[in-house]
Amino acid sequence: MTPEELKKRTKQFGLRMLTLADSLPSKASGRVLSHQIAKCGTSAAANYRAACKARSHAEFISKLGIAEEEADESEFWLELTDHGLVRPKHLAPLHKEAGELTAILAGSRKTACSRRPNRQSAIRNRQSAS
Repeated sequence: MTPEELKKRTKQFGLRMLTLADSLPSKASGRVLSHQIAKCGTSAAANYRAACKARSHAEFISKLGIAEEEADESEFWLELTDHGLVRPKHLAPLHKEAGELTAILAGSRKTACSRRPNRQSAIRNRQSAS
């Protein structure tokens, strides 16, 4: 999956989470869940987008980690919503997508960490160029 495809996929997930948030009842539990679902669903997309604009490898890994955490948190809030506020058949596709995005982002972060530039070799390269 290309970065552009993942940007689009996370954005669509965020929009679907906003739609769910808007559909929740206005009683106290619905308001709390609505707020959390809207925040973490859109934050996963925003942080992935920020990762794509990272100024350093370390910042890229950090933003990917945050996006992964937000996707996983989305799963948590969906699990709470699953207890009678919304029909399970409406939540199943969002559960699946949250799980897939969490796995994709975790894998991307793991790969990025394994490819972390070796600072020592960069220092040696600069010294040998002198």
